[in-house]
Amino acid sequence: MRRNKNAYAAGLLCLAFACLASSCKVGKSYVRPELNLPQQIGGSQDSLTLADKKWWEIYTDVTLQNLIRKSLEHNKDVLIAAARVKEMAARKRIKVADLLPQVDGRISGERESTNYGGRRNLANDDTFEGKLVFAWELDLWGNLRWARDASLAEYFESVEAQRALQMTIVAEVAQAYYELVALDNELSIVKQTLEARREGVRLAKIRFEGGLTSETSYQQAQVELARTATLVPDLEREISLKENDIAFLAGEYPNKVKRGMVLRDVNFPDTLPVGLPSALLERRPDIRQAEQRLIAANAEVGVAFTNMFPRIALTGAYGLESTALVDFLKSPYGLVNGAILTPILGMGKNISALKAQKAVYEQEVHRYEKSVLSAFREVQGRIVNFNKMKETYESRKALEQAAKSYVELAQLQYINGVINYLDVLDAQREYFDAQISLSNAIRDELIAVVQLYKALGGGWQAQ
Repeated sequence: MRRNKNAYAAGLLCLAFACLASSCKVGKSYVRPELNLPQQIGGSQDSLTLADKKWWEIYTDVTLQNLIRKSLEHNKDVLIAAARVKEMAARKRIKVADLLPQVDGRISGERESTNYGGRRNLANDDTFEGKLVFAWELDLWGNLRWARDASLAEYFESVEAQRALQMTIVAEVAQAYYELVALDNELSIVKQTLEARREGVRLAKIRFEGGLTSETSYQQAQVELARTATLVPDLEREISLKENDIAFLAGEYPNKVKRGMVLRDVNFPDTLPVGLPSALLERRPDIRQAEQRLIAANAEVGVAFTNMFPRIALTGAYGLESTALVDFLKSPYGLVNGAILTPILGMGKNISALKAQKAVYEQEVHRYEKSVLSAFREVQGRIVNFNKMKETYESRKALEQAAKSYVELAQLQYINGVINYLDVLDAQREYFDAQISLSNAIRDELIAVVQLYKALGGGWQAQ
């Protein structure tokens, strides 16, 4: 259909009016729920926090740093999360584009043949067309903007999910590495004990053959040697499995893992700053992710609410149209059209959709509050764990030193014939158990630092 200049002018005026009207956005803006945060975390309040430090400042072992970097680059879950961020960024762009006019090009040629009344020759009607097609839905009530806000929150949610995963990977690699080093240390203790047991068997044999002791002491020494030897393959198996776990985290096939640190050389800080309660909300990616889900749910309520209002769509076309190809360039064509679509009778569908979306939002509020509660519970537990691990380490260190002095004294008395070999074996067992217990305490304290750092929201920063 052809339009004259007055029609074009009227269309442009309608378009300008609609643009002015589209500034209205109906619905409730997002407000963070009132959380009533505690005044302190773990009995301390400080503007500093362990999470302010980069992960490479916490994990100073160069070998561990290389393992973490490799995992952050090649771990499959991390790569999946990165691809998810790209997906949500593209989907966000789609929702932004919905707010803007869309222009398409169309070129076509058509021949319509008719034969009314059974005439011998067909009547051909040719049409040649080339035009730009314009379409724009005016966001009169904010429906499209609410949809854009929802997609934007979903994009940020994917970003926070990626950060949370990075934080988890850093912690998992560090913990696995410390467990591996602890297993190495335990294996070293077992091998040292094994050498001591062999020496014990040699001495017991000499004393038995010299008539100084009974065969019972000699046989008991052999039993202890055999019992200690059984620990070696089990530890070697655990070491191999732990190496496989680390290789998997790094996105690699099973291989040997380098070690850079010695467990007994670790120095622990006396205290670790945990920061202010409010900082936890801003630093933990999982809490930020939960809040983005809540923001998206709030925006979806806005979409459902504005779906009950009229929607205005403008369409237009401008180009060339002719029934003869020779006149094609001489035949301009234009069209402007406006349409209002408004719900009249939907049998309560739109109202029910709004109620359902409000219920979804309510669920997300409770999930967000739960995530905050869980975070504070985790941090409190990690603080207690770190403090108690320090106490455990000090007590086990004292026990190991006492057991070492005891076994040295027992060996000296045995050589001088003051005590029998069973007393020496008891002293050696106690020293061996104390060594293993101290090694586990060092490992547990290292892991306590890892877990507290993660709980405070540290570890996701990329270098």
